[in-house]
Amino acid sequence: MPPRSKVHALPKAVKQWLDAALVEGNFSGYELLSAELKGRGHGISKTGLHRYGQAFEERLQTLKLVTQQAEAVVAAAPDDDDAVNQALVRITQEKLFNLMLNLEIDPKTVDIAKITKSIADLARSSINVKKFRGEVEAETRKRIREEQSAKLEQGAKARGMGPEMAEWLRREVLGMA
Repeated sequence: MPPRSKVHALPKAVKQWLDAALVEGNFSGYELLSAELKGRGHGISKTGLHRYGQAFEERLQTLKLVTQQAEAVVAAAPDDDDAVNQALVRITQEKLFNLMLNLEIDPKTVDIAKITKSIADLARSSINVKKFRGEVEAETRKRIREEQSAKLEQGAKARGMGPEMAEWLRREVLGMA
């Protein structure tokens, strides 16, 4: 296995600056970045930066593709029966699975249990969204029935109908028990 990239050993703040500089510079200018890092006390060659930059750019492109796919799913499918959420969970699961297959995972730096837990959390969130949506729909139907019943009661009284006629309309016409 090749030695670990010096970029991954950079302090968090320096690595964040480097990532931002790579994106801002459209993944070019490696000589300048190498010189800047050297001035900050981190000697990393332009070749090492280029290797890191290529991998980072590929990951960024993959993330953009996944985002576009998710947006396409949202645009193509209304959120009936939680279709959008299910599609997003499946896309995410697929991408995480491919990530795990394609990366040489160092168990010292990547916690597979956390990745697996993330996938389970995604699946659980989908179930919770379905449950919540069902509860909201049931509450909305109940509220609408109560409003319709109250309007029916008012309308029946205003038109001189008796309570029996209002009950019949409620039961037979509106289907309320």
